Amino acid sequence: MPIATYGLVALDCPDPRALAGFYRAVLGGEVGNDSEDWYVLRTPDGARIAFQRAPDHSPPDWPGGRRGSQQAHIDLDVTDIDRAHEEVLALGASPLDVDDHGGKRGFRVYADPAGHPFCLCVG
Repeated sequence: MPIATYGLVALDCPDPRALAGFYRAVLGGEVGNDSEDWYVLRTPDGARIAFQRAPDHSPPDWPGGRRGSQQAHIDLDVTDIDRAHEEVLALGASPLDVDDHGGKRGFRVYADPAGHPFCLCVG
């Protein structure tokens, strides 16, 4: 018997409303908030991602780097990685490692607007 059930992933960021909007544009779904410091995205498939205000947020360096590990990342499955690449960049993502070796690697790494790493993965 499990100890717990999955609730959500919460990401610290300086602007939770903006970051929730970024992920809503990427994943779809509905955004709600309990306060200006806490927004939750409910995706069409039922997953939840929360965005919590952290005024002194400092994004992780990826990979490794002077601030330690990447802390966490989100994998997002896509059917057309080239189209998804253009769309997330237009939404404000930054490329971190987008050389997928001509499609052999099957994923590309980006940072969201608050600096959290995420991967677009051929699903």
